[in-house]
Amino acid sequence: MNIGVISTRLAGTDGVSLESAKIVAIAEQFGHKVFYCAGELDPELKKRGLEDGRLHFEDEVAKELHDRAFVEKETAVTLLPDIEKRAAELKRPLRQFLTEYQIEYVIIQNAFAIPMQLPLAQALTELMAELKLPGLAHNHDFYWERPRFLDSQIEPFLDQFFPPNLPSLSHATINSLAQTALKERRGLDSIVIPNVFDFHTPPPGIDNFNADFRQAIGLAGEDWLILQPTRVIPRKGIELSIELLHQLGDSRAKLVITHKAGDEGMDYLHELQALAEAKNVALIYAGEAVDDQRRMAGNQKIYSLWDAYPHADLVTYPSFIEGFGNALIETVYFKLPAVVNRYPVYAADIGPLGFQFAEIDGEITLETVETVRGWLERPETAVAATTHNYEFGQQHFSYQTLAALLAPLFKQS
Repeated sequence: MNIGVISTRLAGTDGVSLESAKIVAIAEQFGHKVFYCAGELDPELKKRGLEDGRLHFEDEVAKELHDRAFVEKETAVTLLPDIEKRAAELKRPLRQFLTEYQIEYVIIQNAFAIPMQLPLAQALTELMAELKLPGLAHNHDFYWERPRFLDSQIEPFLDQFFPPNLPSLSHATINSLAQTALKERRGLDSIVIPNVFDFHTPPPGIDNFNADFRQAIGLAGEDWLILQPTRVIPRKGIELSIELLHQLGDSRAKLVITHKAGDEGMDYLHELQALAEAKNVALIYAGEAVDDQRRMAGNQKIYSLWDAYPHADLVTYPSFIEGFGNALIETVYFKLPAVVNRYPVYAADIGPLGFQFAEIDGEITLETVETVRGWLERPETAVAATTHNYEFGQQHFSYQTLAALLAPLFKQS
């Protein structure tokens, strides 16, 4: 059948785009054709879909409606008619996409979960109901998980469309905590789709392009590359990584941040840089040298995140909050030792499975420091843990796991 993937953005390395691509891979394994519709599409996806900027969460009308709802806290009486008017306008490109590509099943990527694009959710709900179109809502983060969405005058609207209750719509959450909350709040059943990797394909290593990565970011041969493969936002807890290196007290240890800052402003990066300097920690911000895909920018190499992993000696993942933990499963895939903060979803869905990480509970302990020191000074001592983790990753977070979860939805009769 023809499957349509619909979202606000399907581009870059955000979690929604990455996990969407994995579901598409499974759908295609089952023999389906996949097409795309969003406010922004990666260049390759544009060849099989419709890009319309009005669907983006950064669309000016969407941003205005969002601010009226959650910043100005406007009343429903005056706000909802404008949302409905815009929803009617958005139905046109959506209907065009569904018609042009003869879509028989839709996968809604997070547009029914986080209320960044209020009219899009209404437009999709009404279209699906009108057309009796079956689909799957892949819900990554619900409005009730974000404090800024909890104080508004449109809560009944949010409960109607984020996500909607439609007979033809199945739901997926990305962790068991969200699954429980969806059932308790809305009475909706869902399956849990965790972050997965293609564990049966070996991870890429060092090649001609990335062989000079360490040198390019300023590391010497004896340095330890401590990789922080996350966005630079406060909930990632990067100050704990700095504290780890501070307590480690070894000049060979260099903390490398790979993602560009700016998603939530630059203040946090500047705070981290000041903290690192105060604690005598070598912090390398490599966000300008790393992007979602490797390429040449003039005479300068731009590396991908997967160019960084093969050079890393340790990964730090000290997040306070995560929807699941894509970078953590990525770390398992690349067979690297890791320090992990026991954020709620990790404690519920990952930790109990038996992975072997250096776990912390919001603070760096002497035991953690000595474990890390052992791994860095004697890398062979980490092999047993990383091999064990890879095997567990194959068992719990592989494409085969995802295929088994999606088979009831995607298998052709």
